[in-house]
Amino acid sequence: MLILAFLLLALGAAVIYVRCCGFVVWKTALLFAGCFIALNLFYLVVAWVASWFVNPSKPLSRQNSLCRSACVYASIIVTGYCWVRTHVRGAEKLPEAGRFLMVSNHRSGFDPIVVTQLLRRFNISFVSKPSNMEMPVLGRIGYGAGCLPIDRENDRKALTTILTAADYLKRGLCSMAIYPEGTRSRGSELLPFHAGSFKIAQKANVPLVITSISGTEKVGKNVLRRPTDVYLDVLEVIPAEKVKTMSTRELAEYSSRIIAENLKTIPA
Repeated sequence: MLILAFLLLALGAAVIYVRCCGFVVWKTALLFAGCFIALNLFYLVVAWVASWFVNPSKPLSRQNSLCRSACVYASIIVTGYCWVRTHVRGAEKLPEAGRFLMVSNHRSGFDPIVVTQLLRRFNISFVSKPSNMEMPVLGRIGYGAGCLPIDRENDRKALTTILTAADYLKRGLCSMAIYPEGTRSRGSELLPFHAGSFKIAQKANVPLVITSISGTEKVGKNVLRRPTDVYLDVLEVIPAEKVKTMSTRELAEYSSRIIAENLKTIPA
């Protein structure tokens, strides 16, 4: 909707220009493009300014709606400009009421972008490595939207992140997603899952949504050459009651197994 609004505003500016100054193709086209780009930049600047009122050293009391909208909007723009054709299968399994923890394999930096774009109505934020949250502008906007850094090299800091993510879920601030591999897998095989990731669902008493993603690893190679089809598969939703009865190790092993089995069915 926001992109459509910007397009209409840019078109309106172009129409006003034509009525006042006459129609010249290149000038009208340049004005339209300039207005559209300026509106996009202005919106991102507003979101960035709003993020400065968020303290990254403290948990959020509420989600910053401008930051959340900026994340969604950026995901739509990036997937569009990178010629990514996104597909989701099994979305009907997702809980319509209440929050959940989503786990998935990790193929590319495009993974969270695709999830944000495809599942935007579910308001999902991510637990990510600290370096992502330290990026200029994007880090603050992400934090304001509910994203959290996890330092797997420091057990105390990692536990703090797990407890904060669980708190966000309990308070209904947003749903959370985490990549239990901890980093991107470079080949077709999954890396070992970190069992501690699953404590978030147990402590928050929410369902565990197991998903797999494929195709994002090809986006960088295909940009400007051809479209890339990316698939997000919702494989299973484990109810909160069952999550509590399983150990984190069992949850990690089960999730890894069904993700690996699903990836084997997808053509390379």
